[in-house]
Amino acid sequence: MHLAKLHFGFSEYTFSGKLFLTLGKDCLLFEQNVSNMKYKAYNLSNFLSIPQIKNLTERQKKDINVVGHVLPFKVNNYVIDELIDWKSVELCPIFKLTFPQRDMLIPAHYKLMEKALSNGNDRESIKSVANEIRVLLNPHPAGQQEYNVPEIEGHRLHGLQHKYRETVLFFPSSGQTCHSYCTFCFRWPQFVGMDELKFAMNETELLVKYLESHQEVTDILFTGGDPMIMSYKVFYKYIEPFISDNNKTNIQTIRIGTKVLAYWPYKFLTDDDADDFLKLFKSITSKGINLALMAHFSHPRELETEAVKKAIHKLRSCGVQIRTQSPVLKHINDKAEIWAEMWRKQVNLNCIPYYMFVERDTGAQPYFALPLVEAWNIFRKAYQMVSGVCRTVRGPSMSCTPGKVQILGVGKMDEQKIFVLRFIQGRNPDWVAKPFFARYDENAIWIDDLKPVFTEKFFFEDEAELIYEEKSTDLGTYRFE
Repeated sequence: MHLAKLHFGFSEYTFSGKLFLTLGKDCLLFEQNVSNMKYKAYNLSNFLSIPQIKNLTERQKKDINVVGHVLPFKVNNYVIDELIDWKSVELCPIFKLTFPQRDMLIPAHYKLMEKALSNGNDRESIKSVANEIRVLLNPHPAGQQEYNVPEIEGHRLHGLQHKYRETVLFFPSSGQTCHSYCTFCFRWPQFVGMDELKFAMNETELLVKYLESHQEVTDILFTGGDPMIMSYKVFYKYIEPFISDNNKTNIQTIRIGTKVLAYWPYKFLTDDDADDFLKLFKSITSKGINLALMAHFSHPRELETEAVKKAIHKLRSCGVQIRTQSPVLKHINDKAEIWAEMWRKQVNLNCIPYYMFVERDTGAQPYFALPLVEAWNIFRKAYQMVSGVCRTVRGPSMSCTPGKVQILGVGKMDEQKIFVLRFIQGRNPDWVAKPFFARYDENAIWIDDLKPVFTEKFFFEDEAELIYEEKSTDLGTYRFE
């Protein structure tokens, strides 16, 4: 149940797909079926028309406009009506998760954008200033453009990333937006209109050829943006090669990276093609293919509505595995109690806690980032609060250039305080699960801030440099031997 409005003694709320209007505690005045919930999006052009926007100050509205001209902004009616607490908007994590905040830009960048807007510049001039700022925000961290884009038959496949041996990431061109944008998103360049910063691909033929020639790849991850923004007809065209009788790839797991359950669960409830998606998912799992929804939940509030609970139930009944992940974020979920509650809620809904990430070194990182030691303490304390069925989660993990590096903890060796680290994934699979050590630094927020201890370099650095020099992910026997 979600209380949406309160006026003159009347309460309006949604529950189980219906709208209720009551007077006092027991008097039901009105009931309306709202099972055909229709999606409506808001962005810079129309966000002032959101009814609840009257709860904001003029300063907050201005900040949304200024920051939203640099970082992407889009929110929808489900998030607005069912997730955000408009009575305590200053404290609401979902508001900060979806609406731009002043401190998401450093002061110099904010003033630059503010000046461009106040001078009455034309649209192109304002866009030029925004782009100047964007290129300074490390739009493609972890060597995504330089080292992850493969080639086949002389074609550079700009909609693919092949960083780890068994897994290919695919960016379908029709999935390069989301139902709402997260203010922390490390893929923000996909949404700001700078084509040179985008990953996207609409040719499945080259994708399939690449996978046929790389039998070591067992997993394909559809990502974006959000693949679940696509209609059934468009999405099916991308999936069909992997479920057809002519499939010659070695794909055994199809993953879908998505925030749809948190931001628009009606995708699987009342959208026009909801049943088509569920039938497709059932047909995929019936063929023995593991179908995993890599669901992004950043706060327990996103797991509490009737809509998300029903959507999860429908997906699980089709054999879909739901694995959950999120970065640990200042202002959003930077308390162990929040993570413990979130993991328990996920497990109770038959989801699998999968990753706690460290906020990446891009976009609004200064606003969200926590020191690595604080991230580890949050993970450790939350881990202690839950039972074994919740302890499938791994973290805190940095998705950095050489691979996914997990902070195992803080220890002491030879009277020195150190970080203990390991690779969960690496550009060379031989790096995986090898512990290594860094000097303790209470202010470090990313791997680039860490220095090796006992040696001049981390054990993987020399080999990593050789890999980077190749400027390609299709490194054949060297990279994956």
